Amino acid sequence: MSDWIIKVSNLNKYFGSHHVLKDINFQVKFGEVVSIIGASGSGKSTLLRCLNGLEPVQSGEIIVDGVKINGEKVDLILIRQSIGMIFQSFNLFPHMSVLDNIILAPHRVKKIPRREAEEIALELLSKVGLAEKAHSYPYQLSGGQKQRVAIARALAMNPKVMMFDEPTSALDPETVNDVLDVMKELAEEGMTMIVVTHEMGFAREVSQRVIHIDEGRIVEEGTPEEIFYHPQNPRTRAFLSKVINV
Repeated sequence: MSDWIIKVSNLNKYFGSHHVLKDINFQVKFGEVVSIIGASGSGKSTLLRCLNGLEPVQSGEIIVDGVKINGEKVDLILIRQSIGMIFQSFNLFPHMSVLDNIILAPHRVKKIPRREAEEIALELLSKVGLAEKAHSYPYQLSGGQKQRVAIARALAMNPKVMMFDEPTSALDPETVNDVLDVMKELAEEGMTMIVVTHEMGFAREVSQRVIHIDEGRIVEEGTPEEIFYHPQNPRTRAFLSKVINV
């Protein structure tokens, strides 16, 4: 059995004539935390959306958990059951309670009995520090609380990998750490995670590997030590000089 859960080979993505991802190659091992960094517009979020089939690609290969997801006759709904996706904008159903937001997919997609799904949901809400919010509605929550509910909702499907698309960028500063703490706990528990982030502290402290994307290309990848303290590529050094003191 392979020790990697995601393998990307020669990936190219276009929006019309605009070449947004250029010959992307990388792998993610089971239990690995990989942070993807880069300037806004570099292609980070587009790459993440390609990895779970939200964006079609023009060439290359994406294999997730042994399945080529950009092949023909692929059941993306089935594949996405093993991928937890966290967006900037939470995407909670406003007319549903927190509890109902979390149990919806396990109950309807995985056919888990409602009572069992509720037990799982309450356990996950406790895990993300929101046990008392089970019967609240999204409009009653802060941005950080909504994002933690979104994480609990993704975990309720028991995913093999969690993907985060700038999960703290839409949050007030005082709520960012609450979300990052949950993500750190998941990493410590061995969850496979791919994180597109502007939070350089998280990338440096929690990741096993950091990938720097610039203008649609991977220009450098390595350990946090290598990327943040000994970057080799001039573009990586230039990017880091703008966002942190290295």
